Amino acid sequence: MTHHYFTPQIYHTTLGSHEPVLRIEHGDTVSTTTVDAAGKDASNEQVTPPGNPQSGPFYIDGAEPGDTLAVTLDHVAPNRRVGFSSGVIAPNVLDFGHVPAFDDDINYLEWGIDSENGTVRALGMDRLNNLILPLNPMVGCFGVAPARGQAISTATSSTHGGNMDYRGFVQGVKVHFPVFVPGALFHIGDGHALQGDGEIVGTGIEISLDVTFSVLVIKGQEIGWPRAENDTHIMTFGNARPLDQAVQHATTEMIRWLHTDYGLDTRTIHVLLGQVVEYDVGNMFDPAYTMVCKVSKKVLADIT
Repeated sequence: MTHHYFTPQIYHTTLGSHEPVLRIEHGDTVSTTTVDAAGKDASNEQVTPPGNPQSGPFYIDGAEPGDTLAVTLDHVAPNRRVGFSSGVIAPNVLDFGHVPAFDDDINYLEWGIDSENGTVRALGMDRLNNLILPLNPMVGCFGVAPARGQAISTATSSTHGGNMDYRGFVQGVKVHFPVFVPGALFHIGDGHALQGDGEIVGTGIEISLDVTFSVLVIKGQEIGWPRAENDTHIMTFGNARPLDQAVQHATTEMIRWLHTDYGLDTRTIHVLLGQVVEYDVGNMFDPAYTMVCKVSKKVLADIT
């Protein structure tokens, strides 16, 4: 098991079968950086075109189609003191025809990032000058190369992961991706210092990151959609539009997981989910929405 330190030189605004930047092995760890959604680095300098640029891809030796790649986010931290966000809620989140009227010309807002004290603060917004919010760094867009040579925009998401913008993708979470191509080709980017559910203004507080992740290849485990687990829950992700289709994908993937890994029969699963399932909203802005289906680990420990 090797700890690699990697400095990106090129970035991609699609997740696809790009030339790998580094070959690593099962059990290895990588420390690297990401630029923000606009392509700015830790110095707030433009180093690549905008559009959720990704660091990578990283080739994981031994990963083959039909396997699962498990990625643990060991460290996720902003590496500069200023981020930015949009300030307009997406029309698809509002009643049809609701057009907001603003008495200013703000397109993007700057936010001060205080990593030492774990806070963020809006800059230049008089009504929000006294508002201090907790820093909650997360990864908005990451995943593996999709099948059939596809290169899928970092603006959207599917079975390979992508721009899911779920505020639970924080330090310590382990995320499982289906492997579609040799080496999996893992990409990562689109850091947020903070974000509400749904990314309803089209951004979180966009920021460049220092990230460390470790990888495991689970041979012969074929999953349909991304999965994740943290200290308290197991989670499955559905990426689609309309929203009900994303719910269907996430819920069906949870049923598969509870059956194959927890040994629960179909009736038990259906009765259980009816009373204990939890749902979170991931991305509600981009071409595909993300829904998260969650089950408490404590509940599972009580019955298995």
